[in-house]
Amino acid sequence: MNENEKFDELTKKAEQGDAEAQCELGNMYYKGQGVAQDYKNAIEWCTKAAEQGFADAQNNLGVMYDCGQGVAQDYKKAFEWYTKAAEQGYAGAQYNLGLMYKCGEGVAQDYEKAFEWYTKAAEQGDADAQYNLGVMYEKGDGTSKDLKKAIEYYKMASLQGEEDAKEALKRLNGIK
Repeated sequence: MNENEKFDELTKKAEQGDAEAQCELGNMYYKGQGVAQDYKNAIEWCTKAAEQGFADAQNNLGVMYDCGQGVAQDYKKAFEWYTKAAEQGYAGAQYNLGLMYKCGEGVAQDYEKAFEWYTKAAEQGDADAQYNLGVMYEKGDGTSKDLKKAIEYYKMASLQGEEDAKEALKRLNGIK
């Protein structure tokens, strides 16, 4: 099936209310995949799926509000959408919530909450969350300082190709 056929098939399903098709169609518009990139259409289709509780679409909306793509940048709305997806166990949204708490965007800065959300994402194998947990353990942000745990999380992230984790391991080499 070529891109045009895929787009037509997804559009039919999406117009019938299929949340997964709505989300995928939103992703195609977001990436400009098989169709001209159009953030407004991406927002429209992802919103339809997100309102049906589709976690992937909720996270995507969070990203678009976070970055101001197709909508005015709005950290509070990003936080709301990330939370809906994260509470369903969506690792990417859990990581994104961790970032928002760490940076204090859309919510009061709270390293302990950041640590909590990063942990949930890291347990699902999210390399960025694993790296950030390593940083938090190394610095003692939101948790007790623990270089052994920092190295453990850096190793997990490094095995997935996370370059910053590889550099952190080099820096901490020999410190246990």
